[in-house]
Amino acid sequence: MNHKIFPTLTLVIFTLFNSACTTVGPNYQQPNMPLPKDYKESAELSPMLIEQHWWEIYQDPILNQLIAQIELHNYSLQANQARLRQALSNQVIAQASQSPNVIAGGKNDLGIVANWEVDLWGRIQRNIEANGALAEASAADLAAAKLALQAQLTQNYFLLRLKDKEISLLQNTVSSYQRSLQITQNQYKAGVTNKDNLAQEQAQLSAALVQMNNAQIDRAKLEHSIAVLVGQTPREFSLEPAPIDMKVPQVPLMLPSKLLERRPDISAAERRMAAASAKIGIAEAEAYPSLSVFAGVSIRKGLLGGGELSAPLYTANATQAMRKGALGVFDESVANYKQTILNSFREVEDNLVELQILQQASQAQAEVVKAGREVVGIMNNQYQAGVVNYQSIIIAQASALTNERSALALLGRRMLASVNLIKALGGGWDVQENNLQPTEQQLTKDE
Repeated sequence: MNHKIFPTLTLVIFTLFNSACTTVGPNYQQPNMPLPKDYKESAELSPMLIEQHWWEIYQDPILNQLIAQIELHNYSLQANQARLRQALSNQVIAQASQSPNVIAGGKNDLGIVANWEVDLWGRIQRNIEANGALAEASAADLAAAKLALQAQLTQNYFLLRLKDKEISLLQNTVSSYQRSLQITQNQYKAGVTNKDNLAQEQAQLSAALVQMNNAQIDRAKLEHSIAVLVGQTPREFSLEPAPIDMKVPQVPLMLPSKLLERRPDISAAERRMAAASAKIGIAEAEAYPSLSVFAGVSIRKGLLGGGELSAPLYTANATQAMRKGALGVFDESVANYKQTILNSFREVEDNLVELQILQQASQAQAEVVKAGREVVGIMNNQYQAGVVNYQSIIIAQASALTNERSALALLGRRMLASVNLIKALGGGWDVQENNLQPTEQQLTKDE
C-alpha cells in the first residue's frame, strides 16, 4: 500500500516545490541611454517613417526586381536564415525542459516513466529567457544582414548606372576627338597646321580612350558584384546599359528616440544584453541544490516514483567564478549595446552632413560644367579666328571633360549617401514587427 502511495506523494511534493520555486539572478531591465532630441546636422524631422520597401523611393523598376532576388537567391542571407532556425530550435529545446520527459520501453519490464527536473531556483526559466532573447537577437541579425545586402546592391546598381553615363560621355568625347584628329591630320597634310598640334590631339584622344577603358572595367566589376548578390554567376547575368536620370530623394528623418526601434543591430545588441542577464541567474543557480523526480508504471513493478536531490558541497570556487564570468559577459554586452547606439547616431549625422554639403557642391559643379562647355565653344571660335593657339583648345576640352566627370562623381556620392542614410536609419525595419514564434515551417525547412 505504501509503495503505491509513494508516487502520488512524489507528485504532490513536486507540485509544491514547483509552486514555491525562487528565481535567482537579476530581473532584466534595459539600461537607460541619454538620447539627443534632434540631430546636429539637421533639424527637419518628419512624422513619416521609411517604408518597408525603402528602395522604391528611387523609382527604378529594374532595381526593384534585383532587390527581390536577394531574399530568394542570396547565399549569405540563406546562411543567416539557417542561423535563425538554429536559434529558434534552441528556444524550443529550452522550453521543453519545463515539461516531463516521458520514456516508454524496458528490456525485461515494459513500462512508462516520466522524469522532471524541479526548477527550484529558476535555472530552467532563466535558460528559456536566455534562449528566447538569443533567438530574437538572431532574427534582428537576419534583418540587419538583409538591410546591408539590399543597401550594397542598391549602391552597386547606382554606381553601375553612373558608369553607363560616364562611358556614354567618354564615347561621345572620343568620337569628337576622333573627328577633330581627322581634321587636324588633313590640315597637317595640307601644311595648314604643325606636327605639335597633331601630337597633342593624338595624346588627348589616347587619354580619353584609356579613361573609357577604365570605366568599362569598373562597370564590368560592378555587374559581377550584382550578379553574386542576386545568387548568379557573372557569366549568366547582365544588365544592359541604361544611362537613367537619377535623382536624390528626400529621406524621411525620424525622431532620434525612434532610432532604437528601427535599427536591427541595436535590437540585436539589446537582446544579447537580455540573454546575458538571464545567464547570470543560470550561473547563480549552479550554487544551489537541484531536485529531479520521476513517476511511472511498469508491468512487473506497478506504480513507480521517487526523486534525487543533489547539492554542490565543494567546487573550488568554480561556482563563484561562473557567476563573476556571467556578470562580466553582461557588462560587456551593456557596453556593446551603448557603443552600437553611439555608432548609429554617428552614421546618421555623417550622412546628413554629407548630403547637405554635396548638394551645395553639385549645384556649384553644375555651373562649372556649364561654363566649361561655353569656354570650349569660345576657344574653338577664337582658334578659327587665329586669336589663340591650339594648346588653348586642348586645355579647355580636357578641363570640360574633367568637370563633366566630377559632376557625375558628385551625383554618385550623393546617391550613395542617401542609401547610407536610409541604412543608418534602419531601412524599413521595425522592432514591433519582429515576430519570433518558431513555426513548424521554420523548424523543418531543411528536412
